[in-house]
Amino acid sequence: MWPYHPDLLATPVPRYTSFPTAAEFDNAVGPPHMAQALATVGADEAISLYLHIPYCAELCWYCGCNTGAANRTQRVQAYLVRLIEEIELVGKALGGRGRVRRIAWGGGSPNALDPQDFDTLMLRLSQAFRLDDPVMSVEIDPRGFDWRWAAALGRNGVTRVSLGVQTFDPDIQAAIGRVQPLEMIACTVAQLRAAGVNSINFDLMYGLPFQTVVKLAATIDTALELQPDRLAVFGYAHVPHLIARQRQIDDSALPDSLSRFAQAEFAYERLTRDGYQPIGFDHFALPGDALAAAMVAGKLRRNFQGFTEDPADILIGLGASAISQFPGWLLQNEKNAGRYHLRIANGQFATERGWVRSRRDQAIGTAIEQLLCQGSADLSTLPDRSVAEHRLACYIDAGLAEWRDHRLVIRTKGLPYARTIAAALDPYRHDSATRFSSAI
Repeated sequence: MWPYHPDLLATPVPRYTSFPTAAEFDNAVGPPHMAQALATVGADEAISLYLHIPYCAELCWYCGCNTGAANRTQRVQAYLVRLIEEIELVGKALGGRGRVRRIAWGGGSPNALDPQDFDTLMLRLSQAFRLDDPVMSVEIDPRGFDWRWAAALGRNGVTRVSLGVQTFDPDIQAAIGRVQPLEMIACTVAQLRAAGVNSINFDLMYGLPFQTVVKLAATIDTALELQPDRLAVFGYAHVPHLIARQRQIDDSALPDSLSRFAQAEFAYERLTRDGYQPIGFDHFALPGDALAAAMVAGKLRRNFQGFTEDPADILIGLGASAISQFPGWLLQNEKNAGRYHLRIANGQFATERGWVRSRRDQAIGTAIEQLLCQGSADLSTLPDRSVAEHRLACYIDAGLAEWRDHRLVIRTKGLPYARTIAAALDPYRHDSATRFSSAI
């Protein structure tokens, strides 16, 4: 179904969950910019919150998240004290402005916490912000999930959960340091459904060590038996020079570029055949799911959580390494837990780096978002359009995209090249394999 052009996939590119990407952030941006950004929030403007919990009960070798082992209770509790102080600090700066319509919890693994800690954090959020019946989502590690956590999600109104599944193959699980039997995941799904969670996402991966199309097919078969509402099928990004824990993965067992391409293609064909609406080329949702409805209605968005139907232009990140997004600013908190503690303890915002987005940045960012979410974008007013046209010529010549007047349209067979096509619009991009993951 998809033509394979290895030369067009050879250059690693960003995932474009923001523009400019975090690779461009610099240290000229700090706490004063966060204060300035928060001051722009309107009285009744919709805002979203993201809370980062940088701890996991067990660390997986493949993971690139900012996380550590939750094996020291005192360290985790100290972090929660600072997180609550940051919640109060940001809430005070808003002074009641803004309506929180969505709250997302990620990490790490939020369920590395005690369920009572989750209750406490939710209470503090309700005291610091104007919560307007927010849609709440939580990332969950099935290892360590139990009925106590299911009950906590239920009483706090969580309706969406994303499970880190990756693969059901026991040998591949062992090769990536994430052993979780099928029975564990099935039990977690049952507990979530019983707690009132009505949208469950499975994160799956292709391009893993020892993985083949046949093994991926078996994982998808098993996943569909559990009836997730959404699936994200990511390509594994092997960058051991950046992520030390990935050095435990056997490089020689990784599939080559053509095999990765075949696995991505198979997942797309299989899931769309089984009734899932494709969201981009690596996300899928059942027709009744809100994400699928947004895709069909042309209202799909993209932010640091990936594809979303969240219409808010403001996302406030709380916790170490969390990123906030405003129309004019991208602001990232300190990644280092110690420095994060110091900033908050001294009554400062934890912002350590970021980017002030010019009108040019915003225009390019909108075009990239439209390409990835709707598959087309009007480039008539794009700055440096002639440069972008030159970079896009190879994709046009290959039949992967086409011009319709001033609108660039990614053709169906060009879906796996969407990120590389979007990168042609990015004036900050550097062709460096050390900075980004594989394009497929």
